[in-house]
Amino acid sequence: MFDKSRTLPLACDHGGFDMKEFIMKRLLEDGYKVKDFGTFSNKSVDYPDFVHPLAKAVSEDEYNIGIIICGSGNGAQMTANKYDNVRAALCWNEELTTLARQHNNANILSLPGRFLDFKKAFKMVKIFLNTGFEGGRHTRRVDKINEILE
Repeated sequence: MFDKSRTLPLACDHGGFDMKEFIMKRLLEDGYKVKDFGTFSNKSVDYPDFVHPLAKAVSEDEYNIGIIICGSGNGAQMTANKYDNVRAALCWNEELTTLARQHNNANILSLPGRFLDFKKAFKMVKIFLNTGFEGGRHTRRVDKINEILE
């Protein structure tokens, strides 16, 4: 469960800008504090320029959870997952969002800005923020994510 007293970081590229603005507005209305890593318009930009700073901050425990959005969600997720201790999950529906938190302890939600209705995306954000990690058998698996196999 995400504590509303903490700040929630968001980042996007031009393909996710309108969705980020919608989600951020709704979060603020619901009493959340947000940190906007950008982008700040729908002018064409490169998603890594905005996702790298957010993912680095999550990796270094400045934030414990975050939301990233690009056109497909793929590039943003791939960029974020370059960082140790980041488990970014690309989600397309409520069930995947729930499982990403419960089973994978995902700490960054990646959304496909061009493929989801904004209201559905916001519902998924709320699920992500209000679903906890189940632990148990999943802990062993999550612990293996950062291992490098030789």
